[in-house]
Amino acid sequence: MQAQTLKVRVDALREEAHGVRSFIISRVDKLPFERHEPGAHIDVTSPSGIVRQYSLCGDPECFESQTFAVKKEEQSRGGSRSLHDEVKVGTELSVGAPRNLFQLAETASEHILIGAGIGITPLLSMAYRLAARHARFTLHYFARSKQHAAFMTLLDSPPFAAHVQLHLGVEPEALPAQLDACVLEAGAGAHVYTCGPAPFMDLVVQSAQARVPADAIHLERFKAEPAAPASDASLDSFDVQIASTGQTVRVDADHSIVDALASIGIEVDTSCGEGVCGTCMVDVVSGEPEHRDHCLSKTERASNSVICCCVSRSRSPVLVLDI
Repeated sequence: MQAQTLKVRVDALREEAHGVRSFIISRVDKLPFERHEPGAHIDVTSPSGIVRQYSLCGDPECFESQTFAVKKEEQSRGGSRSLHDEVKVGTELSVGAPRNLFQLAETASEHILIGAGIGITPLLSMAYRLAARHARFTLHYFARSKQHAAFMTLLDSPPFAAHVQLHLGVEPEALPAQLDACVLEAGAGAHVYTCGPAPFMDLVVQSAQARVPADAIHLERFKAEPAAPASDASLDSFDVQIASTGQTVRVDADHSIVDALASIGIEVDTSCGEGVCGTCMVDVVSGEPEHRDHCLSKTERASNSVICCCVSRSRSPVLVLDI
């Protein structure tokens, strides 16, 4: 069964920065949106028919509208280009229900948000929630220039201005020291959240792990990194068993778990197909997954309790899934 979609109308378009446009949408049926937590993203089907995931960056307490922002990529395969070139005020789009793999830690004593470029989007929704709760937080925003920094009119205004530190035009060789400074005074119980290009987030993690535990570092990836080579323990083929029925299907080397399950009539929701969005996550009853996704936390990977069926494989001959 495929994920539910909603018909929405584009009520406003705003140029937020060079190449970045925000889309304010409301439901065509005029009903309010359901509640979502900061850090959530939605699937958006562009006029070209391509589905991409975009973070919700508006106030999570606003149910009459939702906001997402899109950077027009020079090497766009049709998703961002279509949304920029073909969508006008009044255009109707299909969007999915919010999903969240990038949540605020409720028990954190302090929140350090570190974003680069379009990576500001999920952090902005977090800032809305944290400001409303008068929580202790700092938002570090790295951008090439102020013209490339999105949502600056909003971030320069209350209640955000007092919490925002802008880092413009930082040269690559200076970035590690700047990131070290961002987390230098992280106190006990602090959590670090980062979103942006993969190399940037890798540097954030390097700086943060010297100050806070690994499970207090949270990442949101917009696209998959190049696939890692299979480990020695990886199997070319393996069996997947359905816990509820005992039915078994073979997963060959050139097919995904999603493909194999579909061949016996079991549809698993998918979206990105790259192990980024988490739509295809399924609980594991027994067996040892080989995780090739980019969305599970270190703790989730270590527990082997869940698997992303679109990209991950198995280290054990049989993988039993809770379906």
